[in-house]
Amino acid sequence: MSKVTSPFALRLDALETRNSRIRVDGVDTAYWEYGPEGAETTVIFVHGFRGDHHGLEPIVAFMPTDVKCVIPDLPGFGETGDFPLEASISAYASWLTAFVSQVGRSNHTVVIGHSFGSIVVSAAIASGLTPPKVVLINPIAANALEGSRAFMTRLAIWYYQLAARLPERLGFALLRNSLIVRVMSVTMAKTKQASLRAFIHDQHDRYFSHFGTRKAVLQAFETSVSHDVSEYAEALTLATLLLVADKDDITDLSTQRQFAASLPQARLEVIDNVGHLIHYEAPEWAAEHIARFIHEVPPS
Repeated sequence: MSKVTSPFALRLDALETRNSRIRVDGVDTAYWEYGPEGAETTVIFVHGFRGDHHGLEPIVAFMPTDVKCVIPDLPGFGETGDFPLEASISAYASWLTAFVSQVGRSNHTVVIGHSFGSIVVSAAIASGLTPPKVVLINPIAANALEGSRAFMTRLAIWYYQLAARLPERLGFALLRNSLIVRVMSVTMAKTKQASLRAFIHDQHDRYFSHFGTRKAVLQAFETSVSHDVSEYAEALTLATLLLVADKDDITDLSTQRQFAASLPQARLEVIDNVGHLIHYEAPEWAAEHIARFIHEVPPS
């Protein structure tokens, strides 16, 4: 498989980057740091379901040079090990809280979650994580089994249930089937730019199946469709930035507006003609709003 050149490679290559491993809540956790080690503000990114740290690097490429960005691979994905027990939402929340306490800088750590990562971040805050500010990118703001997306969710549930019932070798093959991964990628990508679409598909080909065990991905999927950020709205009383797209196939714009209205300190920013892949299709836009939010909006 020939690698498609990243349109963000030059910017990323210019950043000081460090890769480390630590033990977090019993999980061997891999994470990447970008930018100055001694930066006053640390931004911790939490990626979505079936992704790893690579997916959020395009946003990091456009972040201010006075901020240190940190992206861990979620348990069970990328280079991070599995949870010792079940991959429940409480396990993810506890893991993230412990990770922030070990890697963050007290009151100078902003936490950002994309997609499934938005649920993990919100659950962690509801469980006691206390960052001064939070950013949710394409948050899952409604139950996936309700509304106009219910049919596609039930189709996905059938797919993952089938993968769970098959013998392990066949189940793995189904989960990592390149045609299915490409269908998912084509469905989510909205850009008309051929080179960017090629990069997005290449990223999904390379990293969308980067998980260690079948159990990890199946439990993570069950967790992702069983929860949404609206469950934790009462806990999101801190300064909150919501970055959403008008063509998101997971949560529609009207639902995002309703969710924003339910939060006491929420700022909603909408980008047109982009879907669930803001981190690939509009990383500069996302970084600009995140930087402004970090530097201009006072903490709660």
